[in-house]
Amino acid sequence: MNATVEISSLSQRLKTETSHEHDRMEQLMEKAQVFANKTNYAQHTLAQYYFQQDVENLYRHAEVEKIIPDLDVRGRSQAALQDLEDLGIEPQSEEIATLNVGYPEALGWIYVSEGSTLGAAFLFKEAQAKLGLSAEFGARNLAAYPEGRMRVWKRFKQALDDANFSKEDQDKVIQGALDGFSRFGTLLENLDQLR
Repeated sequence: MNATVEISSLSQRLKTETSHEHDRMEQLMEKAQVFANKTNYAQHTLAQYYFQQDVENLYRHAEVEKIIPDLDVRGRSQAALQDLEDLGIEPQSEEIATLNVGYPEALGWIYVSEGSTLGAAFLFKEAQAKLGLSAEFGARNLAAYPEGRMRVWKRFKQALDDANFSKEDQDKVIQGALDGFSRFGTLLENLDQLR
Protein backbone atom coordinates (compact mmCIF):
# COMPACT_ATOMS: atom_id res chain seq x y z
CA MET A 1 0.00 0.00 0.00
CA ASN A 2 1.54 3.24 -1.15
CA ALA A 3 1.18 6.26 1.08
CA THR A 4 0.44 9.36 -0.94
CA VAL A 5 1.75 12.69 0.23
CA GLU A 6 -0.76 15.46 -0.22
CA ILE A 7 0.90 18.57 -1.57
CA SER A 8 -0.77 21.78 -0.45
CA SER A 9 -2.12 24.06 -3.12
CA LEU A 10 -0.20 27.28 -3.69
CA SER A 11 -3.04 29.39 -2.30
CA GLN A 12 -3.12 27.25 0.86
CA ARG A 13 0.64 27.48 1.27
CA LEU A 14 0.50 31.24 0.84
CA LYS A 15 -2.19 31.54 3.49
CA THR A 16 -0.33 29.31 5.94
CA GLU A 17 3.20 30.54 5.34
CA THR A 18 2.34 34.24 5.48
CA SER A 19 -0.13 34.15 8.39
CA HIS A 20 2.39 35.74 10.76
CA GLU A 21 2.69 38.65 8.33
CA HIS A 22 -1.09 39.10 8.29
CA ASP A 23 -0.97 39.37 12.07
CA ARG A 24 1.89 41.86 11.92
CA MET A 25 -0.01 44.07 9.46
CA GLU A 26 -3.02 44.12 11.79
CA GLN A 27 -0.80 45.17 14.69
CA LEU A 28 0.81 47.93 12.61
CA MET A 29 -2.63 49.17 11.52
CA GLU A 30 -3.79 49.32 15.13
CA LYS A 31 -0.64 51.15 16.18
CA ALA A 32 -1.06 53.67 13.35
CA GLN A 33 -4.59 54.56 14.52
CA VAL A 34 -5.59 55.01 10.90
CA PHE A 35 -9.13 56.10 11.68
CA ALA A 36 -8.38 58.38 14.63
CA ASN A 37 -8.46 61.38 12.28
CA LYS A 38 -8.26 62.32 8.61
CA THR A 39 -4.54 63.12 8.83
CA ASN A 40 -3.70 59.55 9.90
CA TYR A 41 -6.08 58.16 7.31
CA ALA A 42 -4.54 60.30 4.57
CA GLN A 43 -1.05 59.01 5.42
CA HIS A 44 -2.36 55.43 5.30
CA THR A 45 -3.90 56.14 1.90
CA LEU A 46 -0.52 57.47 0.75
CA ALA A 47 1.06 54.17 1.85
CA GLN A 48 -1.64 52.30 -0.07
CA TYR A 49 -0.95 54.41 -3.15
CA TYR A 50 2.79 53.70 -3.08
CA PHE A 51 2.23 49.99 -2.51
CA GLN A 52 -0.33 49.77 -5.30
CA GLN A 53 2.14 51.50 -7.62
CA ASP A 54 4.68 48.80 -6.69
CA VAL A 55 2.20 46.02 -7.39
CA GLU A 56 0.79 47.42 -10.62
CA ASN A 57 4.34 47.73 -11.96
CA LEU A 58 4.40 43.91 -11.87
CA TYR A 59 1.41 43.63 -14.20
CA ARG A 60 3.85 44.30 -17.06
CA HIS A 61 5.26 40.76 -16.80
CA ALA A 62 3.78 38.83 -19.74
CA GLU A 63 3.73 35.68 -17.59
CA VAL A 64 1.62 37.43 -14.96
CA GLU A 65 -0.97 38.33 -17.57
CA LYS A 66 -1.14 34.69 -18.69
CA ILE A 67 -1.85 33.53 -15.13
CA ILE A 68 -4.17 36.42 -14.17
CA PRO A 69 -6.07 37.48 -17.30
CA ASP A 70 -8.36 39.94 -15.51
CA LEU A 71 -5.67 42.40 -14.43
CA ASP A 72 -7.77 45.24 -15.84
CA VAL A 73 -10.24 44.91 -12.93
CA ARG A 74 -7.48 44.78 -10.33
CA GLY A 75 -5.19 47.43 -8.94
CA ARG A 76 -6.19 50.41 -6.85
CA SER A 77 -3.50 53.03 -7.34
CA GLN A 78 -5.73 55.33 -9.37
CA ALA A 79 -8.50 55.07 -6.77
CA ALA A 80 -5.96 55.85 -4.03
CA LEU A 81 -4.64 58.81 -6.03
CA GLN A 82 -8.16 60.21 -6.37
CA ASP A 83 -8.66 59.73 -2.62
CA LEU A 84 -5.44 61.63 -1.95
CA GLU A 85 -6.69 64.47 -4.15
CA ASP A 86 -9.90 64.52 -2.08
CA LEU A 87 -7.78 64.72 1.07
CA GLY A 88 -5.52 67.47 -0.29
CA ILE A 89 -2.34 65.41 -0.67
CA GLU A 90 -0.09 65.12 -3.69
CA PRO A 91 2.36 62.19 -3.62
CA GLN A 92 5.97 63.38 -3.81
CA SER A 93 7.80 60.09 -4.37
CA GLU A 94 8.01 58.23 -7.66
CA GLU A 95 10.17 55.41 -6.35
CA ILE A 96 8.96 51.96 -7.38
CA ALA A 97 10.16 49.17 -5.07
CA THR A 98 9.49 46.34 -7.53
CA LEU A 99 11.69 47.33 -10.48
CA ASN A 100 13.87 44.24 -10.01
CA VAL A 101 11.17 41.79 -8.97
CA GLY A 102 10.93 38.91 -11.42
CA TYR A 103 8.42 36.19 -12.16
CA PRO A 104 7.00 34.21 -10.37
CA GLU A 105 7.85 36.35 -7.30
CA ALA A 106 5.61 39.04 -8.80
CA LEU A 107 2.58 36.83 -8.12
CA GLY A 108 3.41 36.86 -4.41
CA TRP A 109 3.35 40.65 -4.32
CA ILE A 110 0.01 40.61 -6.16
CA TYR A 111 -1.27 38.06 -3.62
CA VAL A 112 -0.59 40.55 -0.81
CA SER A 113 -2.48 43.28 -2.66
CA GLU A 114 -5.42 41.07 -3.60
CA GLY A 115 -5.69 39.64 -0.10
CA SER A 116 -5.81 43.14 1.33
CA THR A 117 -8.99 43.83 -0.63
CA LEU A 118 -10.81 41.39 1.67
CA GLY A 119 -9.58 43.17 4.80
CA ALA A 120 -10.51 46.47 3.19
CA ALA A 121 -14.20 45.66 3.75
CA PHE A 122 -13.75 46.35 7.47
CA LEU A 123 -11.56 49.39 6.77
CA PHE A 124 -14.17 50.78 4.37
CA LYS A 125 -16.84 50.59 7.08
CA GLU A 126 -14.50 52.33 9.54
CA ALA A 127 -13.76 55.10 7.03
CA GLN A 128 -17.48 55.63 6.53
CA ALA A 129 -18.45 55.51 10.20
CA LYS A 130 -15.55 57.43 11.76
CA LEU A 131 -14.49 59.84 9.01
CA GLY A 132 -17.59 60.22 6.82
CA LEU A 133 -15.78 59.02 3.70
CA SER A 134 -17.31 57.00 0.86
CA ALA A 135 -16.71 55.17 -2.40
CA GLU A 136 -17.18 58.55 -4.10
CA PHE A 137 -14.97 60.61 -1.80
CA GLY A 138 -11.82 59.69 0.09
CA ALA A 139 -12.31 55.93 0.36
CA ARG A 140 -12.46 54.72 -3.23
CA ASN A 141 -9.36 52.57 -2.70
CA LEU A 142 -11.16 50.62 0.05
CA ALA A 143 -14.38 50.02 -1.88
CA ALA A 144 -15.26 46.59 -3.25
CA TYR A 145 -14.71 45.55 -6.84
CA PRO A 146 -17.94 46.00 -8.87
CA GLU A 147 -18.48 42.23 -8.97
CA GLY A 148 -17.69 41.81 -5.28
CA ARG A 149 -14.57 41.19 -3.22
CA MET A 150 -14.98 37.46 -2.66
CA ARG A 151 -15.68 36.52 -6.26
CA VAL A 152 -12.57 38.33 -7.54
CA TRP A 153 -10.44 36.91 -4.69
CA LYS A 154 -11.57 33.31 -5.36
CA ARG A 155 -10.87 33.70 -9.07
CA PHE A 156 -7.36 34.93 -8.27
CA LYS A 157 -6.63 32.03 -5.89
CA GLN A 158 -7.96 29.54 -8.43
CA ALA A 159 -5.70 31.03 -11.11
CA LEU A 160 -2.67 30.56 -8.84
CA ASP A 161 -3.61 26.95 -8.10
CA ASP A 162 -4.41 26.13 -11.73
CA ALA A 163 -0.92 27.27 -12.77
CA ASN A 164 0.47 24.04 -11.25
CA PHE A 165 3.78 25.52 -10.18
CA SER A 166 6.62 23.27 -9.11
CA LYS A 167 7.54 23.42 -5.43
CA GLU A 168 10.55 25.56 -6.35
CA ASP A 169 8.38 28.10 -8.14
CA GLN A 170 5.80 28.02 -5.35
CA ASP A 171 8.63 28.88 -2.97
CA LYS A 172 9.46 31.88 -5.16
CA VAL A 173 5.85 33.08 -5.11
CA ILE A 174 5.81 32.75 -1.33
CA GLN A 175 9.08 34.70 -1.06
CA GLY A 176 7.52 37.38 -3.24
CA ALA A 177 4.57 37.57 -0.86
CA LEU A 178 6.88 37.88 2.13
CA ASP A 179 8.76 40.66 0.34
CA GLY A 180 5.48 42.40 -0.44
CA PHE A 181 4.39 42.22 3.18
CA SER A 182 7.79 43.56 4.22
CA ARG A 183 7.43 46.55 1.89
CA PHE A 184 3.93 47.38 3.09
CA GLY A 185 5.01 46.90 6.69
CA THR A 186 7.84 49.39 6.17
CA LEU A 187 5.38 51.89 4.73
CA LEU A 188 3.07 51.43 7.73
CA GLU A 189 5.94 51.81 10.18
CA ASN A 190 6.91 55.10 8.57
CA LEU A 191 3.52 56.68 7.88
CA ASP A 192 4.47 59.97 9.49
CA GLN A 193 7.47 60.29 7.18
CA LEU A 194 5.69 59.54 3.90
CA ARG A 195 5.42 62.42 1.44
